[in-house]
Order: sequence, then structure tokens, then C-alpha cells
Amino acid sequence: MAVLRKLARPLLAAPFVTGGLRTLRRPETVAEVAGPVIREVGKRIPALAGDPLQLVRVTGTIQAAAGLMFATGRAPRLSALTLAATLVPTSLTAHAFWTVEDPQERARQRGHFLSDLSTLGGLLIAAADTHGKPSLAYRSRHALDHRHPVAAVRRPVEAAAARTVHRAKGVVGSLTGSLTGSR
Repeated sequence: MAVLRKLARPLLAAPFVTGGLRTLRRPETVAEVAGPVIREVGKRIPALAGDPLQLVRVTGTIQAAAGLMFATGRAPRLSALTLAATLVPTSLTAHAFWTVEDPQERARQRGHFLSDLSTLGGLLIAAADTHGKPSLAYRSRHALDHRHPVAAVRRPVEAAAARTVHRAKGVVGSLTGSLTGSR
């Protein structure tokens, strides 16, 4: 599985690295497409209102850096989540097929949009990949149990014993109830 990760990560990261670098070289072309969306989002979320050219440069930088980190295995879960977060607005902006009138162009943009959706799915899977090791949440939940093996065994045994006692009382109660009812 380690070989697959080493092969798959650079393949999944390549479009982000090349796209981010292309955006950094020529941000004007991307800012032209993203401008209307940035202005609409800026009306609703003032923190995101700003110069489209600057926001496009920041997005390109983030995509290139996170793509390189992901490709090389540096903080792969965080970089996969970062790439996924930048992919959503980029895809909604660049491949808004629902706004295109020409049927051929609409089909082409729909294909790009669906390709971005599949990439998003791959990034989300990569973000959840723990390399076969327990996740941080699992380790933190079970930290006390692993430090105290007796406590780890005692809790399930006590719970099973309590269930057995409860069932036994129910059986005894039903037997004594049937004995008193038959007299």
C-alpha cells in the first residue's frame, strides 16, 4: 500500500501544482473569470471581498504549495484538505456549466466539473487516510485504556457482569411469578 501512496499522491497533486504555477504566472486570465464570483461572494462575506487579482494569486500559491506538500508526503492529510478547500470555489467559478448557453461548451464544462468532483472525492479519501495507523481521535479516546491495561479489561467485564445479573434477576422474577401464580 505504501507504493500506491507514493505513486498516487504525485498524480493527484500534479494538476494543482501546475494550475497553481500557471495562475501565479498569469493571474489576469483567472481573475477575469473569477471576478464576478468574487464580487458576489464579497457582498455576502465581507472578509472575502477584495481585489480578484490578489485573491487569485493567493489561491494559486496555496494550491501549488499544498500540491507540492501532498506530492512529497509532507502533512498529507492537511494538504489534501487544503487542496479540497481550494478546489470547490475554483471549480464552481471556472466550470459553471449551468450558465453556458452553447450545448457543446456546456457539455465540455460539465465534463470538467465532474472531473473536479471526482478529484474532490479522491482528496477527501486521502485526507482520511491514516496509513493503517489509528487516527488521532481514536488514539486520544483510548489513551487511558492503553496506559492501564487492567482498566481496559475491567470495564467490558463489569458491563457484561451487570447485564448477566440483570438477566438473571429477570429470569428469577419470571420463575417466582409463575410459581406464585400457580398456587
